Amino acid sequence: MLFLRSLLYFLGSTLVLSFLVALALSLFFLPVKYRYKILSKWSLFCMWWLKITLNIKLEVIGKENIPNAPSVIVSNHQSTWETLALQTIFPHQTWVLKQELQWIPIFGWGLALLKPIIINRDEKLKAIKKVIKQGSARIKEGIFVVVFPEGTRQPYGQLGEYQNGGMAIAKKTGCLVVPVYHNAGKIWSKGSFTKQSGTITMVIGPAIDPAGENASTLTKEVRKWTLDMAEKY
Repeated sequence: MLFLRSLLYFLGSTLVLSFLVALALSLFFLPVKYRYKILSKWSLFCMWWLKITLNIKLEVIGKENIPNAPSVIVSNHQSTWETLALQTIFPHQTWVLKQELQWIPIFGWGLALLKPIIINRDEKLKAIKKVIKQGSARIKEGIFVVVFPEGTRQPYGQLGEYQNGGMAIAKKTGCLVVPVYHNAGKIWSKGSFTKQSGTITMVIGPAIDPAGENASTLTKEVRKWTLDMAEKY
């Protein structure tokens, strides 16, 4: 039954994404903020459709901690779910993504329209320079930047090592860092087509001012907070 419900979710989300990407491609000449308004509707649909088809709900704790000004969002990475949910909670955003994602038909085309920061993870030095340069540019354009510092999705209950790229953006621009924790992996696990029913909790921590601390110290601080939230939730 869960497989059939998951298949229904997949078919519905793919159909809606295909329509929105086609619409956005026809309006590619518009500024990115308008393309984002169109394509982010897919995330809203997916969150609603997950609730309808699989009874997957969301509990958000700490929404009052979201800054008014563009900031760096630093989140743990367990699932596809968080890339959808963050768009329904935070303002206009873009993401640091591995280059392979842009090659996925339809989905990758939609990503390309939203000015993501595409990196080649095999070229680590070039990647970190690109993250800092383009991430800083996005912040100055008024766009939140989402960073998954583990670099790849982790199994539920595990937390990978955090890289410093997001903190380096914050240090360069002086913007705030917003730590985020969620437990989506218990519902929609890494690499799994079938999803479980239940409630996913997302915790948004108090924003951190990067002034006076180096990127490495900030990264350790956010990772420790994430571990504390994992124990609590």
